[in-house]
Amino acid sequence: MKAELTSYNQTPRKVRLVTDMVKGKKVSEAVAALAFLPKRAAEPIQKLILSAAANAKSTGADMETLRVKNITVDSAGMLMRFMPRAMGRSAPIRRRKSRVMVTLSTDAK
Repeated sequence: MKAELTSYNQTPRKVRLVTDMVKGKKVSEAVAALAFLPKRAAEPIQKLILSAAANAKSTGADMETLRVKNITVDSAGMLMRFMPRAMGRSAPIRRRKSRVMVTLSTDAK
C-alpha cells in the first residue's frame, strides 16, 4: 500500500503545497481534488496515489476504505548549472528535485 516517485523535477516546497491538501483524505476524494487543482505537481501526485491504490488492490484491500495515511516530500538532490555573470564570475543555478512517498491505509476514521 505504498508508492514512491523518486526523481520528480520540481522543488519540494512547491510539491508540498499539493501534497498537504490531500493528507488524510479518502483516495477518491484526493483524486477528485487533484483533478481540478491548477498546479503542475497535481497530475504526478494523482498518478502516484492511483498507483498506491492499485498496489493495495492487488493485495486484496477494499478500495472504498482506503485513505492517504501519510505523504512525504523530500529533496532528491539537485542539478547544478552555472550562469555567466559580470567580470568573469559565475552564479549557480540549482534545479531541485523531489522524492514523494505515499502510504495508504484502510483505517476507518
